[in-house]
Amino acid sequence: MALNARHALPACRDRRGFLRLSATAGAAVFLRPAAIKAAGRSLPPLEFSVVSDTHLGYRDQPAAARNWQQAAAQLARQPGRFVLHLGDLVDRGREAQYPLYLAAKRRIGKPVHEVPGNHDPVELFTRYVRPQVETAVTYDWLRLVLMNNSRTDSHNGFLTAGQLDWLQQQLRRTRQENRWALLAMHVPAHKNLHPDRGWYVHPEHGQRRLYRLLAEYRDRVLAIFHGHFHNGIRGWNDHAPLHEVVFPSLLYNGDRKLMQQGAPGYNLPEFRPGWVQVRIARGTMQLQYRPLRGESPASKRLPLEPLSSRG
Repeated sequence: MALNARHALPACRDRRGFLRLSATAGAAVFLRPAAIKAAGRSLPPLEFSVVSDTHLGYRDQPAAARNWQQAAAQLARQPGRFVLHLGDLVDRGREAQYPLYLAAKRRIGKPVHEVPGNHDPVELFTRYVRPQVETAVTYDWLRLVLMNNSRTDSHNGFLTAGQLDWLQQQLRRTRQENRWALLAMHVPAHKNLHPDRGWYVHPEHGQRRLYRLLAEYRDRVLAIFHGHFHNGIRGWNDHAPLHEVVFPSLLYNGDRKLMQQGAPGYNLPEFRPGWVQVRIARGTMQLQYRPLRGESPASKRLPLEPLSSRG
């Protein structure tokens, strides 16, 4: 597994070019990354889309491929610099589904950056998607750090010492370049027990060191994005200013009644198959749930005040 960073787009040095970025109104969740304000400078807005858990080939039926094709058409029309896919591109490593995934991806017409899920064997991901699994891409002031913490034989997450060394290099470079980082990994790092899924990166599998790194670079890391749960938008903010967000599946989602059962964090009351539009502007991160079919759901706003880190 190669561990060298790769920059898909160079940083823009023209401030007026920054200000020409388009933006759309409306949001379902408002996250306030304290790190954005730390440098005392106004950052240009940045917008992108997030999709996860497409599971092409699920139950050997064409429904998942149709969902991805429909989403690709929507994403092609959506404003934003790129699309982030948070894993489980296909279901159970069905190799014949990767060409179908790629055919729809090409119709989006903008960069799509994927991380593998536990249904994406690394040998197939590197063959069809990207030869370098761990990588970083830069958009203006944001460094998008893509990591594989999945294994096909487990629902839990795993981070090796080599991966965490590489991550430390990326965060150090982010600080040196006066940028901010957003991490993407399929399996959540945050501990989650019943009534949650109970799938996460355990302390002995890299969680301890990961949180130490994130605390060391707390002024530079805005969030970790995950898929894997099929529970709509799920998240935690107890490692503030870090935000840990799980994104919905494009194929199916379920309501586990987490908030009614007192689970920590938040879970939006929207569980239709869908994707999310993200806009970062004026020190806020706006997440807008976009159901694949039907109107956008009612908005929900989550104000996040500065919290003392407990991790």
